[in-house]
Amino acid sequence: MGAEVSQQKFNGADRVRFRERVSRGTDAIARMLSDGLFTDHGRPPEPLLGMEVELNLIDARADPSMANAEVLDAIADPDYQTELGQFNVEINVSPRPFVGGDTVSLEQALRSSLNNAEAKAASTGNHLVMIGMLPTLQQEHFAHQWISANPRYDLINEQIFAARGEDLAIDIAGVPLESSAERLTTTTDSILPEAACTSLQLHLRVAPEDFAAHWNAAQAISGVQVALAGNSPFLAGKALWHETRIPVFQQATDTRPLELKNQGVRPRVWFGERWINTIFDLFEENTRYFPALLPVSTDVDPLAELDAGRIPELTELKLHNGTVYRWNRPVYDVLDGNAHLRVENRVLPAGPTVVDIMANAAFYYGVVRGLVEADRPLWSRMSFDAARENLTSGAQWGLDAQLYWPDIGWVRPDELALRRLLPLAEEGLASFGVSAAARRRYLGVIEGRCVTRQTGSVWQRRAVQVREAAGESRDQALHGMLSDYATLMHEGEPVHNWPL
Repeated sequence: MGAEVSQQKFNGADRVRFRERVSRGTDAIARMLSDGLFTDHGRPPEPLLGMEVELNLIDARADPSMANAEVLDAIADPDYQTELGQFNVEINVSPRPFVGGDTVSLEQALRSSLNNAEAKAASTGNHLVMIGMLPTLQQEHFAHQWISANPRYDLINEQIFAARGEDLAIDIAGVPLESSAERLTTTTDSILPEAACTSLQLHLRVAPEDFAAHWNAAQAISGVQVALAGNSPFLAGKALWHETRIPVFQQATDTRPLELKNQGVRPRVWFGERWINTIFDLFEENTRYFPALLPVSTDVDPLAELDAGRIPELTELKLHNGTVYRWNRPVYDVLDGNAHLRVENRVLPAGPTVVDIMANAAFYYGVVRGLVEADRPLWSRMSFDAARENLTSGAQWGLDAQLYWPDIGWVRPDELALRRLLPLAEEGLASFGVSAAARRRYLGVIEGRCVTRQTGSVWQRRAVQVREAAGESRDQALHGMLSDYATLMHEGEPVHNWPL
């Protein structure tokens, strides 16, 4: 959601000033790239693994709990923060070395932190759940009153609806659970359906000259990622896509009324439209194509900062960048006066367990590194449209998707992983310096999902089918399944080993 902002009104002058500041920030990026002013210029940075994990809150009945303020007070840890909905919190995992056995130590630290947070949340009568989409959420939970008590969330909600001029429409046709497909069709006067989309966000710091290759690689594998890690099959009582987060997030933050969609205006949740040659391509697109949602300006001229020998914060550019929701987002940041660049991967759902999260991260980092180091870039042999279509297909059909891959053609994601991508991930992680034990542990989890053909989404769908076959209603089945899910999540076995 970007930086902290206060509730306020914007006028035309604010927007003009903000546009000018963002444009000058883009010019500053170009100049910094040309002059080699990034701290990682000419050398790869130390491999660090950083992540953000969004969590849901439920009560003892497995209903959504609108209690994030109370829970955060009980947890009392600055790593835990609010998210858009009152039923959400987020944990920010500080970057750690991604070498040797440090990857396993990160898993242990994350598990310890979540166990501690769960114990404190339980003292308030609430529980934390790592899941891509809370299956007991209903349409009444999307009312404006359930937005978190933070001015930035209400302001972004207000600005999206001001740009759109009408209620948001959610329309998703599902993958059949039994014989016929279900469909969710609803309208809402808030962006809270976005809060239903709880994700795992992975950050990878890269040298500026290597950014394009890493971003292209991340884009190319997005469809495989969501297919192998799907964990969001239900919303508002309906069985939808294996990774329903993808279409819900796209629709819940869409600032375009129907007429602008018909004109081909780009959506703010955007896969993109081309492979890139430099990170500047992405910032330039964000500046050219997307009007400001939060036009909050400072008095700092980024080009004047460069002229004075200082590294600019680029406050306006970062704020604007945070309201263009690319699935792989470019990140500019300044630490101790030094500028660096990151790829933020945003396609993955949270959960089901800590080890599943670590496996998803290891697979992503390993495959990206392997593709970047390949003799011939994958994106030189694959159209951008194919990568975009793979994301849609992988999100909708999960392990039953048909994905396009160069030299193979159409292939299921589990077969692609077993035949090509797991060996590639092994090579990439070894190149990073990840220990053999960590590689076996995490890539073994991905292999297990492929062999058993059970992801979080598959398990959820099967568990609901079993309960409904035993005579339970859909509502009873979803609540019972989620209660079982929470128990298994805390037990910590990877999801491919979960019983029904």
